[in-house]
Amino acid sequence: MNRSILLAAACASALVAASAASAKTLVFCSEGSPENFYPAVNTTGTSFDANEPVYNRIVEFERGSTKVVPGLAEKWTISEDGTVYTFNLRKGVKWHSASRSFKPTRDFNADDILFSIERQWKDDNPYFKVTSANHSYFGDMGLPKLLKSVEKVDDYTVKITLNQPEAPFLSDFAMAFAAIQSKEYADAMLKAGTPEKIDQDPIGTGPFYLVQYQKDAVIRYKAFPQYWAGKAKIDDLVYSITPDASVRWAKLQKGECHVMPYPNPADLDAMRKDANVQILEQPGLNIGYLAYNTTRKPFDDVRVRRAMNMAINKKAIIDAVYLSTGIAAKNPIPPSMWSYNDDVKDDPYDPAAAKKLLADAGFPNGMETDLWAMPVQRPYNPNAKRIAELMQADLAKIGVKAEIKSYEWGEYRKRMQAGEHQMGMLGWTGDNGDPDNFLHTLLGCASAQTASGSNIAKFCYKPFDELVLKAKTISDQAERTKLYAQAQVVFKEQAPWFTIAHAVQLKPVSKRVIDFKLSPFGRHTFYGVDVKE
Repeated sequence: MNRSILLAAACASALVAASAASAKTLVFCSEGSPENFYPAVNTTGTSFDANEPVYNRIVEFERGSTKVVPGLAEKWTISEDGTVYTFNLRKGVKWHSASRSFKPTRDFNADDILFSIERQWKDDNPYFKVTSANHSYFGDMGLPKLLKSVEKVDDYTVKITLNQPEAPFLSDFAMAFAAIQSKEYADAMLKAGTPEKIDQDPIGTGPFYLVQYQKDAVIRYKAFPQYWAGKAKIDDLVYSITPDASVRWAKLQKGECHVMPYPNPADLDAMRKDANVQILEQPGLNIGYLAYNTTRKPFDDVRVRRAMNMAINKKAIIDAVYLSTGIAAKNPIPPSMWSYNDDVKDDPYDPAAAKKLLADAGFPNGMETDLWAMPVQRPYNPNAKRIAELMQADLAKIGVKAEIKSYEWGEYRKRMQAGEHQMGMLGWTGDNGDPDNFLHTLLGCASAQTASGSNIAKFCYKPFDELVLKAKTISDQAERTKLYAQAQVVFKEQAPWFTIAHAVQLKPVSKRVIDFKLSPFGRHTFYGVDVKE
């Protein structure tokens, strides 16, 4: 077994080294392995990053910004009442043809749009349950009820009709979950009895096609010569899967990779002194938090939740763990996002008041609880285990005995979504630049009432939900801002989370890399990037 692992690692290193010898190869030290190559059933940035080179969407985000620009649709119109979107699709868009399982016989067309939406929407679609029936984003954003119809007008025109106006609709469809897959490929694999192949051996219309994936070792892509927007500047793209941040940094120093995500805060001083490395930096569109399961005792009592919030020393956590890379969070959305309510006051650190509140809630002698800590480093949380230990010590001071628990990352998220925890750490990096993506997706009733939803606090509070649902239907940003500002006040009063921090996005990049842009969503996009020879 050990010999096999060593051999796999050696092969992966050889592949990376061989590719790196090429003048136009970019190596990205990815932090982990993707779950699969079907982004609609994933919720992790790791999986989204692995899928990004392969696929396009109807509309896209302009690289480095939250602006929606044409993708597979070259233009669109919206009806006056905001419920009908008509997309005019590009002609002559080619599918990748490198798959050993299938060779496309036609260009991209409207059938592919319908398939990719209906696969997530209609449970009688033969692909609805393939790979997973858990279409998290599609469900959490309320799309099953929002969509009235998706119609093919002709081969290059699609009309989507909504049951009501939805302000963030275009931004939603620029997100990773809305990747477009080939219906022709899907039909062929269904006929062959291997439908799961479309999610394991993917073909897309994106700037790179998949060449090889070796779990926990390497992903190799090549530039797609027939890409509709023009061939990529680099020829080979390699994801060298490197979970340890210190090892990623060592590889960057040696020139074995060009871009690395999620540096250890303790390594930043050394990185800044390295003449061959530049650190790109911008405020992060993220939030790290501790969620209370509001459906499980004693956390169904707001007094208990508020007592926890006052018992934990937030400043000490940020000083010890985030160092210079985090700012204290008081709201569920980051300060850089429109509608952020700066008038909201954070819970004070006050152990004496926390102890009194806990006694008022019926726990004069304290209580026992679990405290779940993520097993991985994320953009919004550099070290969940250390944070959990600090929280555990703080809670002990008010008589709360917290048992720290953790699981493998995929299992951790699955169990949290199922509501097995009492208290658990997680976080979020925004997907589309709209407050709805935080406030409704993470805290709305729709995602609390499903076993696979992103609302892990299981927080379903009608006054809050009514505000965020109303904000969805209004196009005027000033009016939406007022509603979201109110929602943040209600959030603070009800305390479904202990808000920890917003992490600054820091990206160490080799100075050989040309025109890599930071994504506001923390994603990694390599189309448009070049490497100096």
